[in-house]
Amino acid sequence: MTDQTFGAELDNGAVVRSQQRKKWLFKLLWVVVALGSAWLVYWWLYSSHFVSTDNAYTAVEISQVTPSVEGTVKAVNVSDTQQVQEGDVLALIDDADTRLALLAAQAELGRAIRRVEGYFANDQSLGAQVLAREAEEQRALAQLTAAQADDGRASIDLRRRRALEKSGSVSGDELTRAENAASAASANLAVARANLALARANLEMARGAKLMNQTLIAGTTVQDNPEVVFARAKAEQAQFNQARTTVRAPVSGVVAKRQVQVGQRVQAGTPMLSVVPVQLMHVNANFKEVQLPKVKVGQKVELISDLYGDAVVFTGTVEGFAGGTGSAFAIIPAQNATGNWIKVVQRVPVRIKLDPAELKKNPLTVGLSMAVRIDVSAR
Repeated sequence: MTDQTFGAELDNGAVVRSQQRKKWLFKLLWVVVALGSAWLVYWWLYSSHFVSTDNAYTAVEISQVTPSVEGTVKAVNVSDTQQVQEGDVLALIDDADTRLALLAAQAELGRAIRRVEGYFANDQSLGAQVLAREAEEQRALAQLTAAQADDGRASIDLRRRRALEKSGSVSGDELTRAENAASAASANLAVARANLALARANLEMARGAKLMNQTLIAGTTVQDNPEVVFARAKAEQAQFNQARTTVRAPVSGVVAKRQVQVGQRVQAGTPMLSVVPVQLMHVNANFKEVQLPKVKVGQKVELISDLYGDAVVFTGTVEGFAGGTGSAFAIIPAQNATGNWIKVVQRVPVRIKLDPAELKKNPLTVGLSMAVRIDVSAR
């Protein structure tokens, strides 16, 4: 074999290898194009219909139990992690003080009712007194009229006798009696006038007493009189305070953060324990703002918890959106005093409602991590 023949064979082999390499590169290109097209189709037909995040946590409105009255705790019936139902007795506060206050308030209510009943009875008595004083005024007026008549007659008699005295027709003794009679009639007239003034004063005083009594009962009955209503309100308040010595569960759930002990003196509003209504659990999912244009209230959601893993898939619905991003409610503001702003993608908390039946089957606790995927295909 000559050198030329050997060189030609080498060139032919290089050409063949080059053609094979191009062929494989072309096939690889088609595979990449096919895979890219498949992914694009998958994204367009399926993946684009979902948005997801693993920045999500379970949450619930925790009920903090506090006493409404002051007292010494004499019993605590629950402990942490215990399941309770709404209305169950959680603790008892010594009710000695509230029981005595209730008895005093009930006694005051009874006294108020009797006092108001006395007002109504006194009104009739005062009315009779007014009638009596009016009669006394009429009698005094009649006496004044009679005294005026007697005084006028005595004055006329006295003038006549004085006129006849010069002619000697009337003796001195008769004139003296006439003068005495005139003086007595004048005095009686003054007494009658004083009696009339006294009768009128007594009448006004009786009318004033009746008016003052009527202001206490005007437009009311015994039961709706302000004094009785006030006393009844105090009695009901005392009864409520008595009932509040029994501390009950405001909601059904799990007891947590018990801080109260038997014998402890508690004030109204002192935190005693918390009840976590795990059956009302929801999820706060922090989505990036660029993920939210298609997210709407009522869309279906799939959730996976780190507690159960992929073995349990929870279903839920979008319930609402927070009023601001996490940074908007942060203690330290996102911008400094000069107003400089560093733009970063913000996250908006989205509230997701969970299925109570699924929660009952697979309970969750507050603060668990969740992976969330929302189906945004539903408009």
